[in-house]
Amino acid sequence: MTTSKNLAFIGLGVMGSPMASHLAQGGHQVCVYNRTPVKAQQWLDQHSGHSFVTTPAKAAAEADIVLLCVGKDDDVREVITGPQGILQTLKAGSLVIDHTTASASLAQEMATACKEKQIDFLDAPVSGGQQGAENGQLTIMVGGEQAAFERGQPIMELFAKAVTHMGPAGSGQMTKMVNQICIGGLVQALAEGLNFAERAGLDQQKVIDVISQGAAGSWQMVNRHKTMINDEYEHGFAVDWMRKDLAICLDQARKLGAQLPVTALVDQFYAEVQNLGGGRWDTSSLLRRLQATRPK
Repeated sequence: MTTSKNLAFIGLGVMGSPMASHLAQGGHQVCVYNRTPVKAQQWLDQHSGHSFVTTPAKAAAEADIVLLCVGKDDDVREVITGPQGILQTLKAGSLVIDHTTASASLAQEMATACKEKQIDFLDAPVSGGQQGAENGQLTIMVGGEQAAFERGQPIMELFAKAVTHMGPAGSGQMTKMVNQICIGGLVQALAEGLNFAERAGLDQQKVIDVISQGAAGSWQMVNRHKTMINDEYEHGFAVDWMRKDLAICLDQARKLGAQLPVTALVDQFYAEVQNLGGGRWDTSSLLRRLQATRPK
Protein backbone atom coordinates (compact mmCIF):
# COMPACT_ATOMS: atom_id res chain seq x y z
CA MET A 1 0.00 0.00 0.00
CA THR A 2 1.21 3.50 -0.86
CA THR A 3 1.37 5.89 2.09
CA SER A 4 -1.59 8.28 1.95
CA LYS A 5 -0.66 11.58 0.32
CA ASN A 6 -2.27 14.92 -0.31
CA LEU A 7 -2.93 15.01 -4.05
CA ALA A 8 -4.30 17.67 -6.35
CA PHE A 9 -5.93 16.76 -9.65
CA ILE A 10 -6.57 19.42 -12.27
CA GLY A 11 -8.85 18.77 -15.23
CA LEU A 12 -11.94 16.61 -14.77
CA GLY A 13 -12.83 15.70 -18.33
CA VAL A 14 -13.70 12.23 -19.60
CA MET A 15 -10.17 11.09 -18.74
CA GLY A 16 -9.33 13.17 -15.69
CA SER A 17 -12.48 12.52 -13.70
CA PRO A 18 -12.10 8.71 -13.51
CA MET A 19 -8.35 9.05 -12.97
CA ALA A 20 -8.98 11.29 -9.96
CA SER A 21 -11.56 8.77 -8.73
CA HIS A 22 -8.97 5.99 -8.71
CA LEU A 23 -6.70 8.18 -6.60
CA ALA A 24 -9.47 8.77 -4.06
CA GLN A 25 -10.31 5.06 -4.01
CA GLY A 26 -6.62 4.34 -3.47
CA GLY A 27 -6.73 5.97 -0.05
CA HIS A 28 -5.32 9.40 -0.90
CA GLN A 29 -6.76 12.80 -0.01
CA VAL A 30 -7.66 14.48 -3.30
CA CYS A 31 -8.33 18.15 -3.97
CA VAL A 32 -9.69 18.82 -7.46
CA TYR A 33 -9.93 21.82 -9.73
CA ASN A 34 -11.76 22.16 -13.03
CA ARG A 35 -12.22 25.22 -15.21
CA THR A 36 -15.97 24.50 -15.18
CA PRO A 37 -16.81 24.36 -11.43
CA VAL A 38 -19.95 22.28 -11.94
CA LYS A 39 -17.82 19.30 -13.00
CA ALA A 40 -15.73 19.62 -9.86
CA GLN A 41 -18.89 19.70 -7.75
CA GLN A 42 -20.28 16.66 -9.54
CA TRP A 43 -17.05 14.79 -8.84
CA LEU A 44 -17.14 15.81 -5.19
CA ASP A 45 -20.76 14.68 -4.87
CA GLN A 46 -19.52 11.18 -5.67
CA HIS A 47 -16.44 11.34 -3.44
CA SER A 48 -17.29 12.62 0.01
CA GLY A 49 -14.40 13.57 2.24
CA HIS A 50 -12.41 15.19 -0.53
CA SER A 51 -12.46 18.81 -1.72
CA PHE A 52 -12.53 21.17 -4.68
CA VAL A 53 -11.21 24.70 -5.06
CA THR A 54 -11.53 27.60 -7.49
CA THR A 55 -7.96 27.96 -8.81
CA PRO A 56 -5.03 25.66 -9.59
CA ALA A 57 -2.93 27.60 -7.07
CA LYS A 58 -5.36 26.77 -4.28
CA ALA A 59 -5.42 23.12 -5.32
CA ALA A 60 -1.62 22.92 -5.08
CA ALA A 61 -1.21 24.74 -1.77
CA GLU A 62 -1.23 21.62 0.41
CA ALA A 63 -0.32 19.03 -2.21
CA ASP A 64 2.56 16.58 -2.21
CA ILE A 65 1.85 15.70 -5.86
CA VAL A 66 -0.16 17.60 -8.47
CA LEU A 67 -1.55 15.70 -11.45
CA LEU A 68 -3.15 17.38 -14.43
CA CYS A 69 -4.97 16.30 -17.57
CA VAL A 70 -6.09 19.32 -19.58
CA GLY A 71 -6.46 20.22 -23.25
CA LYS A 72 -3.38 21.58 -24.97
CA ASP A 73 -0.04 23.33 -24.50
CA ASP A 74 -1.45 26.72 -23.55
CA ASP A 75 -3.75 25.12 -20.97
CA VAL A 76 -0.82 23.31 -19.36
CA ARG A 77 1.27 26.48 -19.33
CA GLU A 78 -1.56 28.47 -17.71
CA VAL A 79 -2.21 25.81 -15.05
CA ILE A 80 1.45 25.52 -14.11
CA THR A 81 3.02 28.94 -14.62
CA GLY A 82 0.06 31.32 -14.95
CA PRO A 83 -0.95 33.99 -12.40
CA GLN A 84 -3.19 31.45 -10.64
CA GLY A 85 -0.96 28.50 -11.54
CA ILE A 86 0.33 25.81 -9.26
CA LEU A 87 3.87 27.18 -9.06
CA GLN A 88 2.49 30.14 -7.14
CA THR A 89 1.86 27.92 -4.10
CA LEU A 90 3.42 24.49 -4.62
CA LYS A 91 6.15 23.82 -2.08
CA ALA A 92 9.72 22.83 -2.91
CA GLY A 93 10.21 19.08 -3.10
CA SER A 94 6.78 18.46 -4.61
CA LEU A 95 6.07 16.59 -7.84
CA VAL A 96 4.02 17.61 -10.89
CA ILE A 97 2.72 14.88 -13.23
CA ASP A 98 1.24 16.12 -16.51
CA HIS A 99 -1.01 13.58 -18.23
CA THR A 100 -1.98 15.98 -21.02
CA THR A 101 -0.98 15.04 -24.56
CA ALA A 102 1.14 18.05 -25.49
CA SER A 103 4.36 18.94 -27.31
CA ALA A 104 7.78 17.75 -26.21
CA SER A 105 9.03 21.34 -26.15
CA LEU A 106 6.25 22.28 -23.73
CA ALA A 107 7.27 19.40 -21.46
CA GLN A 108 10.87 20.58 -21.46
CA GLU A 109 9.76 24.16 -20.77
CA MET A 110 7.61 23.07 -17.81
CA ALA A 111 10.36 20.83 -16.45
CA THR A 112 12.72 23.82 -16.42
CA ALA A 113 10.14 26.09 -14.78
CA CYS A 114 9.49 23.52 -12.06
CA LYS A 115 13.18 22.84 -11.48
CA GLU A 116 13.73 26.54 -10.79
CA LYS A 117 11.32 26.11 -7.87
CA GLN A 118 12.99 22.84 -6.76
CA ILE A 119 9.95 20.89 -7.94
CA ASP A 120 10.10 17.70 -10.01
CA PHE A 121 8.15 17.39 -13.27
CA LEU A 122 7.06 14.37 -15.31
CA ASP A 123 5.42 14.46 -18.73
CA ALA A 124 3.19 11.41 -18.64
CA PRO A 125 0.67 11.22 -21.50
CA VAL A 126 -1.69 8.27 -21.47
CA SER A 127 -3.20 5.82 -23.94
CA GLY A 128 -6.29 3.68 -23.51
CA GLY A 129 -9.10 6.18 -23.86
CA GLN A 130 -12.06 6.81 -21.62
CA GLN A 131 -12.63 3.08 -21.13
CA GLY A 132 -9.04 2.61 -19.99
CA ALA A 133 -9.33 5.51 -17.57
CA GLU A 134 -12.56 4.22 -16.08
CA ASN A 135 -11.20 0.69 -15.71
CA GLY A 136 -7.81 1.76 -14.37
CA GLN A 137 -6.12 0.18 -17.39
CA LEU A 138 -4.27 3.07 -19.00
CA THR A 139 -0.82 2.83 -20.53
CA ILE A 140 1.43 5.70 -19.42
CA MET A 141 4.65 6.77 -21.12
CA VAL A 142 6.78 9.00 -18.91
CA GLY A 143 9.55 11.54 -19.42
CA GLY A 144 11.61 13.05 -16.61
CA GLU A 145 14.28 12.21 -14.09
CA GLN A 146 14.46 8.63 -12.81
CA ALA A 147 14.08 9.59 -9.15
CA ALA A 148 10.96 11.61 -9.91
CA PHE A 149 9.55 8.70 -11.91
CA GLU A 150 10.08 6.34 -8.98
CA ARG A 151 8.17 8.76 -6.73
CA GLY A 152 5.28 9.07 -9.12
CA GLN A 153 5.01 5.49 -10.34
CA PRO A 154 2.97 4.10 -7.40
CA ILE A 155 0.45 6.91 -7.80
CA MET A 156 0.08 6.43 -11.55
CA GLU A 157 -0.29 2.67 -11.12
CA LEU A 158 -3.62 3.32 -9.41
CA PHE A 159 -5.17 3.96 -12.82
CA ALA A 160 -2.76 2.19 -15.18
CA LYS A 161 -1.81 -1.29 -16.30
CA ALA A 162 1.60 -0.15 -17.54
CA VAL A 163 3.77 2.80 -16.48
CA THR A 164 7.08 3.07 -18.32
CA HIS A 165 9.94 5.54 -17.97
CA MET A 166 11.05 6.54 -21.47
CA GLY A 167 13.87 8.99 -20.75
CA PRO A 168 14.39 12.69 -19.94
CA ALA A 169 11.76 15.43 -20.10
CA GLY A 170 9.81 15.31 -23.35
CA SER A 171 10.37 11.58 -23.89
CA GLY A 172 6.87 10.70 -22.73
CA GLN A 173 5.35 13.13 -25.21
CA MET A 174 7.59 11.86 -28.01
CA THR A 175 6.43 8.30 -27.29
CA LYS A 176 2.79 9.40 -27.31
CA MET A 177 3.39 10.89 -30.75
CA VAL A 178 4.52 7.47 -31.97
CA ASN A 179 1.33 6.04 -30.45
CA GLN A 180 -0.90 8.49 -32.29
CA ILE A 181 0.99 8.06 -35.57
CA CYS A 182 0.39 4.31 -35.40
CA ILE A 183 -3.27 4.66 -34.40
CA GLY A 184 -4.07 6.98 -37.30
CA GLY A 185 -2.81 4.50 -39.87
CA LEU A 186 -4.50 1.55 -38.15
CA VAL A 187 -7.92 3.20 -37.97
CA GLN A 188 -7.80 4.31 -41.61
CA ALA A 189 -6.86 0.79 -42.68
CA LEU A 190 -9.68 -0.68 -40.60
CA ALA A 191 -12.16 1.80 -42.11
CA GLU A 192 -11.01 0.93 -45.63
CA GLY A 193 -11.24 -2.79 -44.91
CA LEU A 194 -14.77 -2.61 -43.52
CA ASN A 195 -15.90 -0.38 -46.39
CA PHE A 196 -14.38 -2.83 -48.88
CA ALA A 197 -16.08 -5.79 -47.16
CA GLU A 198 -19.46 -4.07 -47.31
CA ARG A 199 -19.11 -3.20 -50.99
CA ALA A 200 -18.04 -6.78 -51.72
CA GLY A 201 -21.21 -8.10 -50.12
CA LEU A 202 -19.39 -9.82 -47.28
CA ASP A 203 -20.70 -10.22 -43.73
CA GLN A 204 -18.55 -7.60 -42.00
CA GLN A 205 -18.79 -9.26 -38.58
CA LYS A 206 -17.69 -12.62 -39.98
CA VAL A 207 -14.80 -10.92 -41.74
CA ILE A 208 -13.62 -9.37 -38.47
CA ASP A 209 -14.11 -12.64 -36.58
CA VAL A 210 -11.71 -14.30 -39.01
CA ILE A 211 -9.05 -11.69 -39.63
CA SER A 212 -8.83 -10.50 -36.02
CA GLN A 213 -7.32 -13.90 -35.18
CA GLY A 214 -4.47 -13.39 -37.63
CA ALA A 215 -1.81 -10.82 -38.48
CA ALA A 216 -4.35 -8.04 -39.12
CA GLY A 217 -5.63 -8.06 -35.54
CA SER A 218 -5.29 -4.91 -33.41
CA TRP A 219 -6.80 -3.14 -30.41
CA GLN A 220 -8.72 -0.88 -32.75
CA MET A 221 -10.16 -3.85 -34.63
CA VAL A 222 -11.25 -5.67 -31.48
CA ASN A 223 -12.67 -2.63 -29.68
CA ARG A 224 -14.09 -0.50 -32.50
CA HIS A 225 -15.38 -2.79 -35.24
CA LYS A 226 -18.86 -3.31 -33.75
CA THR A 227 -19.64 0.39 -33.40
CA MET A 228 -18.19 1.06 -36.85
CA ILE A 229 -20.41 -1.60 -38.41
CA ASN A 230 -23.40 -0.10 -36.56
CA ASP A 231 -22.45 3.45 -37.63
CA GLU A 232 -22.15 4.58 -33.99
CA TYR A 233 -19.60 7.27 -33.18
CA GLU A 234 -20.96 9.23 -30.22
CA HIS A 235 -18.30 7.85 -27.90
CA GLY A 236 -14.57 7.46 -27.49
CA PHE A 237 -11.72 9.79 -28.47
CA ALA A 238 -12.95 12.80 -30.42
CA VAL A 239 -11.73 13.66 -33.90
CA ASP A 240 -11.05 17.24 -32.73
CA TRP A 241 -8.58 15.95 -30.15
CA MET A 242 -6.98 13.55 -32.60
CA ARG A 243 -6.32 16.40 -35.01
CA LYS A 244 -4.74 18.36 -32.17
CA ASP A 245 -2.47 15.39 -31.46
CA LEU A 246 -1.60 14.81 -35.11
CA ALA A 247 -0.70 18.48 -35.50
CA ILE A 248 1.83 18.00 -32.70
CA CYS A 249 3.19 14.90 -34.46
CA LEU A 250 3.52 16.63 -37.81
CA ASP A 251 5.19 19.68 -36.27
CA GLN A 252 7.71 17.51 -34.43
CA ALA A 253 8.36 15.48 -37.58
CA ARG A 254 9.29 18.66 -39.43
CA LYS A 255 11.78 19.52 -36.68
CA LEU A 256 13.28 16.02 -36.81
CA GLY A 257 13.29 15.69 -40.57
CA ALA A 258 11.11 12.57 -40.26
CA GLN A 259 8.62 11.70 -43.00
CA LEU A 260 5.00 11.08 -42.00
CA PRO A 261 3.16 10.81 -45.34
CA VAL A 262 0.41 8.47 -44.10
CA THR A 263 -0.13 10.53 -40.94
CA ALA A 264 -0.44 13.73 -43.00
CA LEU A 265 -2.99 12.07 -45.28
CA VAL A 266 -5.07 10.68 -42.40
CA ASP A 267 -5.00 14.10 -40.76
CA GLN A 268 -6.65 15.53 -43.87
CA PHE A 269 -9.22 12.73 -43.82
CA TYR A 270 -10.07 13.74 -40.25
CA ALA A 271 -10.49 17.32 -41.49
CA GLU A 272 -13.12 15.96 -43.89
CA VAL A 273 -14.86 14.21 -40.97
CA GLN A 274 -14.93 17.56 -39.15
CA ASN A 275 -16.54 19.11 -42.24
CA LEU A 276 -19.22 16.42 -42.00
CA GLY A 277 -19.99 17.70 -38.49
CA GLY A 278 -18.02 14.95 -36.79
CA GLY A 279 -15.59 16.90 -34.65
CA ARG A 280 -16.84 15.13 -31.53
CA TRP A 281 -17.23 11.71 -33.15
CA ASP A 282 -14.86 8.91 -32.23
CA THR A 283 -11.75 8.59 -34.38
CA SER A 284 -13.15 5.41 -35.92
CA SER A 285 -15.60 7.63 -37.83
CA LEU A 286 -13.14 7.55 -40.73
CA LEU A 287 -15.47 4.83 -42.03
CA ARG A 288 -18.37 7.28 -42.22
CA ARG A 289 -16.18 9.54 -44.39
CA LEU A 290 -15.71 6.68 -46.88
CA GLN A 291 -19.41 5.89 -46.86
CA ALA A 292 -20.27 9.56 -47.42
CA THR A 293 -17.91 9.96 -50.38
CA ARG A 294 -18.35 6.69 -52.25
CA PRO A 295 -20.35 6.68 -55.52
CA LYS A 296 -24.08 6.05 -55.22
